[in-house]
Amino acid sequence: GQPWKPKDSLEALHNGIGIIVQEMGTVPTISVAENIFIGDYDRFKVGPIISKRKMVEEAQKALENIGVTDINAARVTRNYNMEQRKLIEIAKTMAHDPEMFVVDETTTALSESGREILYRLMRKAADDNKAVVFISHDLEEIMDKCDTLTVLRDGDIIGSLEKEEYDPDLIKKMMIGRDVKGDYYRSDMEGYSDEVVLKAENLTTMRDLLCFDLELHKGEILGIGGLSECGMHTLGRALYGLEDIITGSVTLTKSGTKITSPEIAFNQRMGYVSKNRDQESLVLNGSIAVNIQSTGYKANRGLGFFISDKKERDYAQLQIDNLAIKCNDMFQPVSAMSGGNKQKVVFGKWLAADAEVLILDCPTRGVDIGVKASMYKLINDMKQAGKSIVLISEELPELCGMADRLLIMKDGKVTGEFLRPDGYDNTELIDCMI
Repeated sequence: GQPWKPKDSLEALHNGIGIIVQEMGTVPTISVAENIFIGDYDRFKVGPIISKRKMVEEAQKALENIGVTDINAARVTRNYNMEQRKLIEIAKTMAHDPEMFVVDETTTALSESGREILYRLMRKAADDNKAVVFISHDLEEIMDKCDTLTVLRDGDIIGSLEKEEYDPDLIKKMMIGRDVKGDYYRSDMEGYSDEVVLKAENLTTMRDLLCFDLELHKGEILGIGGLSECGMHTLGRALYGLEDIITGSVTLTKSGTKITSPEIAFNQRMGYVSKNRDQESLVLNGSIAVNIQSTGYKANRGLGFFISDKKERDYAQLQIDNLAIKCNDMFQPVSAMSGGNKQKVVFGKWLAADAEVLILDCPTRGVDIGVKASMYKLINDMKQAGKSIVLISEELPELCGMADRLLIMKDGKVTGEFLRPDGYDNTELIDCMI
């Protein structure tokens, strides 16, 4: 074969190479059908006019062909959640029947049912003698789904393994350059204060939550788990004032402040790490410094209302150093960084602001083992410093490994409450989810 450099992903797709990107790969302001056939509208021309009806019909077929029946191809894409948008991307790629199927950190945005759809498509492509490149930081997933494994670190190929050579500890060492044994979660059974710092009472939102109650204690890591659509992601947004509340309230108990907007939450030293990192937690076109400094406009004042350049630089540099953020300098655009380093920037802005209450929604989504281990240590350090943390996650091992107390949700309600000292039983937890 000859070397080939496609000018963009559309040219690659039209030549048999399809990719599902790590972050959002859809245009939110156009219809689902237009996203699925973007760059390929001419095939629906009737004379000089593009037939939207034909496009929608074909897009609906593309969705049904991958097993998705709850998305209307005529609707605007922004009406759908993160997982559904990712399924739209998958339908778009599979509609072109690619010879090579590249899947980049896609499963972290999918629920269990969404993952099964993707795994089935990957297996079918491989069985049809097509190539599948599956990029993931999830060791169990890699070992279960991949026939061969190539490990990269800092852009260099470290080595390749056949399936019969897979060993979790060996792969971890190849990934981060040192021995990492075990699961790197907390091993302690330390409790938390009786003092309640945040309370949600009778919380009902426009979507997902119905008469929801919650108490968060000082120095507590409160885990929230369930299936992807159980309402836990909406809960995180509601606690930070990002959701419209129909009835009930979210209150910081010490001051009695009602959290009705993110501005109030921020001013009361609360922080929020969104599952949808690139769209909601970062200014992608901004630098590392701009993102971290976004929480420090009060701390970095000089004379009067003027911002001190030196204070701002020191504010950002401290977090870059403390979190070992890999970058050329603080002026590097966040868009040019890896997922793990992006997430460190998100954590850095809340650490710099010294937030007392943190809502973390899937904080280790799409990061490698080394970054994940450092995130867990950071979360535990915050607990030890008396911070209060709501940890929302779709990964049971993460919740069981880190939470002092664990609430399982289904259909917007709590269906089970479990305590760390009693031990977490996976069967009981799953029974509460389904």
